[in-house]
Amino acid sequence: MVDAFCATWKLVDSQNFDDYMKAIGVGFATRQVGNVTKPTIVISQDGDKVVVKTQSTFKNTELSAKLGEEFDETTPDDRHVKSTFTMEGDKFVHVQKWDGKETKFVREIKDGKMVMVSFTSAVVLYGYIY
Repeated sequence: MVDAFCATWKLVDSQNFDDYMKAIGVGFATRQVGNVTKPTIVISQDGDKVVVKTQSTFKNTELSAKLGEEFDETTPDDRHVKSTFTMEGDKFVHVQKWDGKETKFVREIKDGKMVMVSFTSAVVLYGYIY
């Protein structure tokens, strides 16, 4: 269940994020900001919806949706995507689809930390530890 993820998570490490941003077409200036940003992620539940807030000096976002239900999302780099939250076993998964491309964010709890790995349709992998 998503309950295990309901907490405030502060980014402590990121790997290959610049390669990910290049693969999805993020411009140089935005990548420079993205590479130094250390966001805080707040995951909670509001009734039957999962709420994911991302807070940073670059941009704040808030997503809210039922598990398994597609919703419209505007990403921090201003892509308009169709997104879905699901649980795959003990992993919280967020899929974004746009222009024939797809990114899959897989979050799991390891040793009290939230670890997020992302895969894109371009087969780029990056990881975060919160």
